[in-house]
Amino acid sequence: MMIVKVKDAALAKAAGEGMDEFVQVIVDATYEAIGGELTAETMGMLNADQITLLAYIAMREEMMDGGFVQLIHNGWGHFIFHNPFDKAVRGWGLPELCSLIRRAHKLYSKYHEEIERECDDDEFMAMFERFPEFDDLDDKFVEGEEGFTSAIAHYVDEHLDRFCEIEA
Repeated sequence: MMIVKVKDAALAKAAGEGMDEFVQVIVDATYEAIGGELTAETMGMLNADQITLLAYIAMREEMMDGGFVQLIHNGWGHFIFHNPFDKAVRGWGLPELCSLIRRAHKLYSKYHEEIERECDDDEFMAMFERFPEFDDLDDKFVEGEEGFTSAIAHYVDEHLDRFCEIEA
């Protein structure tokens, strides 16, 4: 397993700034440790908790920018829906997020081939109109994001040794 190292001072500073900053310090250190990109090869260097954290951050970024349609179109659907990510977040104390992912998985299974196809910007924007079934799920994620991220930050803080090694 890859040892992710985080400076104690950087972690303390980030924790004082807020939950997003706290989590981001660990995410940044994890990406740095694996060479900046999450791939099948680099996933093998990480433990399940580290992968789950990176998956959540990727999901959050896509969801806050463009919802499930964008997440799927940008290639994250297979990673989110064909891995035990839903079970992992449930185990982290996020049953509502688990349920949301499972509901979205049903729509992903139905529409992913069409959403994943190459297209221009106009065709991509039209997908939001063509797949309104995702709208309620997108809204639920956005409404719950602060609580989800807070719970993630709490889990990471309570299990810090699963994510990184603290350096002086």
